[in-house]
Amino acid sequence: MSVGWDLRRKELLDGEQLKAMLTANPAKAAQAVLMAAGQGVLEAQALLGQILLDGRGIERDPALAVKWFGIAARRGHLMARNMLGRCHEHGWGCPADAAEAARHYRHAAKAGLDWGLYNLANLLGTGRGVPLDHQQAFACYLQAATMGHAKSMNLVGRYLEQGLVAGADLPRPAVWYLRSAEAGDFRGQFSHAAMLVEQGDVDGALLWLQRALGGGNANFLRASAPVLAQAADERVRGMGVLYQARLEALTAA
Repeated sequence: MSVGWDLRRKELLDGEQLKAMLTANPAKAAQAVLMAAGQGVLEAQALLGQILLDGRGIERDPALAVKWFGIAARRGHLMARNMLGRCHEHGWGCPADAAEAARHYRHAAKAGLDWGLYNLANLLGTGRGVPLDHQQAFACYLQAATMGHAKSMNLVGRYLEQGLVAGADLPRPAVWYLRSAEAGDFRGQFSHAAMLVEQGDVDGALLWLQRALGGGNANFLRASAPVLAQAADERVRGMGVLYQARLEALTAA
């Protein structure tokens, strides 16, 4: 019976097919991933780590996820290497160890993975597991941003806005906030909206605040709602009410 794989060619379904399968029948998709991983399909081994971590279509097992990420990482899968870093950073299936996380992120970053650069920059910028180094953090964010990484674009803007780095040839923060917003990062959309408010374009800001509301997670909403509640413009304060309501709905679920 076919499960959607061609194990003779050892190829995964394309991304859209697999996404549809995980949505329609997560258990069947997980079984297909498990079979292919056991056959040595590199992409399946990395994906198996992810679905074990998420518990999607299969019983959640972070410790086993770490093992499969490790198998794929040792075979050269960069996103699996990055996810090993995430597991060590947050203590998912293994003891939390920021220094070990940094080691994995650095490996992925040196190989040019945008997410590895971003995650390494987060540690460098906060001094977790590595010495605090804003200049190196900015360099990593900037490299990832130029590769199209939306979250890094927002952080490049923040570094420039806060004056943590200097350079005559660096673009204004607003340029990076706009790029991040257009690339779909909800924090970038919020940052861009804040710039628009400062420029007096409240109508434009409201549109971006609405987009950020739709994509933002609980941590983002928790931090953003009080900021909006203190805005001078009544319409912006009204968005703060919506942010708080969305936060309450998410946390109650």
